[in-house]
Amino acid sequence: MEKLLSDNDYMLIALDQAQQAAEAGEVPVGAIVVKDGVIIGLGANAPIGTHDPSAHAEIRAMRDAALHLGNYRLVGCTLYVTLEPCAMCAGAIQHARIARLVYGASDPKTGACGSVIDLMNESKLNHHTAVTNGVLAEECGDMLSAFFAERRKKTS
Repeated sequence: MEKLLSDNDYMLIALDQAQQAAEAGEVPVGAIVVKDGVIIGLGANAPIGTHDPSAHAEIRAMRDAALHLGNYRLVGCTLYVTLEPCAMCAGAIQHARIARLVYGASDPKTGACGSVIDLMNESKLNHHTAVTNGVLAEECGDMLSAFFAERRKKTS
């Protein structure tokens, strides 16, 4: 890829992954991993369909990227995700040595990158990932809100 895309462009691709998750009946969260302007990992949320509590979009995108690179360390990579990562995903991001995290909507219930806790800035941890939040936050949040509104409609 000759020209690097903007954060908004990459987040739109993550939103496409979130849409795929929604179509599969999963909570619509999507993620991608980018290295040197090239998408090397894709992930759509899939814990329900895979019967795997760790199958969050971030984890799936990092697994895909690690396979692509042949290394569990994702040094120099940026992870784009539509929803602020939880503690599990934040820990995996740090263990993978992701350089930068970009997320869309904040998660006031389980967000571990500033909303509930901030693992990315915990001084006792040995790796610190740079965080950019709020990229296409409205679009990311709207997709989640619409999904849960539809789910509530079906159960009432």
